This record gives sequence, structure tokens and C-alpha cells, in this order.
Amino acid sequence: MKKILLTVLITVFAVSGCATMDQQSKTTKGATYGAAGGAAAGAILGQIIGKNTQGTLIGAAAGAAIGGLAGAGVGHMMDKQEAEMRDALATSEEVAVRREGDLIALTLKGDVSFDVDSDVVLPGLYTELDRIAQILVKYPDTTIVVEGHTDSTGSDTYNQGLSERRALSVQRLLVQRGVSEYRISTIGYGETRPVATNNTPEGRQMNRRVEIRVNPNTQAQPQGQPAPMQ
Repeated sequence: MKKILLTVLITVFAVSGCATMDQQSKTTKGATYGAAGGAAAGAILGQIIGKNTQGTLIGAAAGAAIGGLAGAGVGHMMDKQEAEMRDALATSEEVAVRREGDLIALTLKGDVSFDVDSDVVLPGLYTELDRIAQILVKYPDTTIVVEGHTDSTGSDTYNQGLSERRALSVQRLLVQRGVSEYRISTIGYGETRPVATNNTPEGRQMNRRVEIRVNPNTQAQPQGQPAPMQ
């Protein structure tokens, strides 16, 4: 069984190897990963049901096909959402967009989002939040994590609380703009995840930020319950 499963997985990846992963779109990568996972699950299920090599291979083939389609669908959805985010925020100096696999990360720069030592979002960011919320509402099959970050000025305890309050402030504004609160969780990291040095004003400015991370929703949230805190 192990040898057959290994052979199936090698075959799936060999077929997808016609183009390197760096050359593939996120949609293609999603299909590749989905096919591999589906093949593994299908092979196991086929062995359980058929209890023979033929059942294993049939299950692997079916699982690869189903998993590939599912992975491609997720990748395509996130590709479209990323393109719309980049287009909507192309001229923004307040928000940066980046892609991490199937995840879309939006960074709200702290120096234009909040006053020093404040958790009240500045009105200058409202236009960007309007645009972000419109796209999030358009793609309901995603979950959203709002992360707060600070620089190292002040105590660890104070910075932790400030980062949490800032994340909650952004969450409230997204909900006010129509994004279901059941899709959104918040977390504060305080000063623990710097992206630059805290030894310079420029570095501290980069570390004061809120990030909105948009993930494909692989498991629907129960109605009436907010997304879990992470």
C-alpha cells in the first residue's frame, strides 16, 4: 500500500513538473497541491473500499481529479481577489498588498492609520477601508485575520494591549462597511514581530502597523459564531 501511494504521489508531481513552481500561477499551484492531496486521500479510500491495488489506483485517480479541481478553484478565486485589491489600491500610499501562497496580506501603515499612542483609526484611511471592504464582501468564501503590531517603544505589556485595540478598531470599521464579523478574527502581537529595526525612526515607523490577512475559507464558520481568535 505504501509503495503504491508513493508511486501515485510521484506521478502527480512529475506531471505537474512540466513547469517549475516559480513559473506557475497561484491557480496552477493550487491545482497541483489539490491533486496531490486528493490522490493521497483517494488512494487510502480506494484501498479501504476495494482492499486491492486496482481499488487504490482508481481511488487515487478520482481523488487527484477532484482535488485538482478544488485547488484550482481556490487559487483562481484568490488570484481574482488579489488583482482587484491591487487595482483598487494602486494609488494608495497607506496600504501595501502582497501575496503569500493562497493568502493575501494588506499592510496598513501605522504612521497614516493612527496617531501616536492611539487606537482610533484616522479618517484619512477610510477611503482605503471602503475599497478593501467592498472586495471582501464580494468574496465571502474567505476568512480574515486582523493583526496589530507596534514598535518597541514603551513596555511589552502596554504595546501588547495597544496592538490588540488597534486590530479591534480596524475590525469594527470593516464590519460597519458590510463585512460579516463572523469572518473576522483579531490578534495583537505587540512588538514581537518587527519587520525592520527598532533602532531608527524609520524602522519603528514600519513596525507600527496593522495587517489584514485574507485566507481561503476551507471550512465554513458556523452561523451565529465569530471566527475563532488565533
